[in-house]
Amino acid sequence: MQIKIINKSNHELPNYETIASAGMDLRANISEPITLKSLERTIVRTGLFIELPIGYEAQVRPRSGLAVKKGITVLNSPGTIDADYRGEIGVILVNLSNEDFVIENGERIAQLIIAKHERSEWIEVTELSETSRGEGGFGSTGVK
Repeated sequence: MQIKIINKSNHELPNYETIASAGMDLRANISEPITLKSLERTIVRTGLFIELPIGYEAQVRPRSGLAVKKGITVLNSPGTIDADYRGEIGVILVNLSNEDFVIENGERIAQLIIAKHERSEWIEVTELSETSRGEGGFGSTGVK
């Protein structure tokens, strides 16, 4: 699938690192480093603008290396970019560690996954079909 993109950053376009990669890395496009203190959050701009086909979304997800090594994650994970959004892609990062984290220009801050989705239509009813699980949720199917 081809997706239109405007790149106003100083960096290369996002790309798949391997033939089996699901996501493409997003890079910070900032004029000066951003220091993210413990439990602080910020929106980091990427300089990228995309035009998705209807029926697709772009999901902004954390990078596992940043999460495990530095405690940095995407706050609204996964963030959703709708097909009708034409603004700059921004990534909401949060520092869950106890140490300051400095975001540098060009740093890989998140990954972007393109996913097909369906639109649903609600059908109001007074009853739902029964299942063996019923109303059990929040760990109810796990080992006790």
